[in-house]
Amino acid sequence: MSDLRRCIGSAKFGIEAHDAPPEDFPVQPSQTDGLGRMCKAHWRDYTNALRKAALARKAANADPVVVLARAAVAEREAEPGRAAPRPRRTAKAPKPEPIRTKRVRGPKTGAALVVEIIEETDAALASEAANVAEADVE
Repeated sequence: MSDLRRCIGSAKFGIEAHDAPPEDFPVQPSQTDGLGRMCKAHWRDYTNALRKAALARKAANADPVVVLARAAVAEREAEPGRAAPRPRRTAKAPKPEPIRTKRVRGPKTGAALVVEIIEETDAALASEAANVAEADVE
């Protein structure tokens, strides 16, 4: 009896629990013994039943107007002698605008540097001259 393992089944979907050899169980590393709780065949049946139940819920919650419109389109397309509709063309997305960056200003060289030094020197001399003139008046 130790060479058999219990498949838990599913009461909700009518899958009976049973004993099966360990080779019939999928590998499940997160489990303590490394095997799944359902045999491979019943796991496949269980996941199919879950999918069908989800589709049924989705259909039950669907808008009746949309369901009727889809049925009418499907019926019209199924008419004999009617050509299949051509797929719509979609416009290509425009290319994105390139990123604009400011031009990097390099260090001042040559004439521009000389002019700036002269202006700074003239300003400093002018303020010194004003200070000297003030000191002489008193």
